[in-house]
Amino acid sequence: MNVTTHRGLTELEAGLDHVRQSPRDAGTLELIVGRPAEDERTVLAEAQLDVEEGLVGDNWATRPSSKTSDGAAHPDMQLNIMNARAATLVAVDPARRPLAGDQLYVDLDLSEANLPPGTQLALGEAVVEITAIPHRGCTKFKDRFGAEALKFVNSEIGCQLNLRGVNAKVIRSGTIRQGDAVRRI
Repeated sequence: MNVTTHRGLTELEAGLDHVRQSPRDAGTLELIVGRPAEDERTVLAEAQLDVEEGLVGDNWATRPSSKTSDGAAHPDMQLNIMNARAATLVAVDPARRPLAGDQLYVDLDLSEANLPPGTQLALGEAVVEITAIPHRGCTKFKDRFGAEALKFVNSEIGCQLNLRGVNAKVIRSGTIRQGDAVRRI
């Protein structure tokens, strides 16, 4: 049996209406993924978000960043949050969503028009803030989901809707659980 792991641009664009139907003010935390090491993923039912560490057990703090002068982890890139519908669309199989590399997958409209930088979201006991640094697709994203998926998320409409996701930082530590409500504050 040959399983398709990449969608073409026409098929991706056809899925936009479903992504656009994501809730605007209150949604659901569908998936939590820790990245303990490069190219490793751990799906978690529950996790801690921490103001200093981000997602506890994730490698954010030890990953170098090209966006800081000293190469240290960027404080405004502590978390990567992706729309769960967009992730499923590009991943084809929902089990492949963690390959995108984001820690949090939410059923919520992440478009800049809906959640501009500075917007705060309550997730479980924690609060995060959307930051201004764009989150865009890269070579790893292309390798995992195909060139058409990369073109799709980085397109003009893809950037407006933040299909690749958003960067965020933790502003109140707390426990989060898969299935928790995510609401704009």
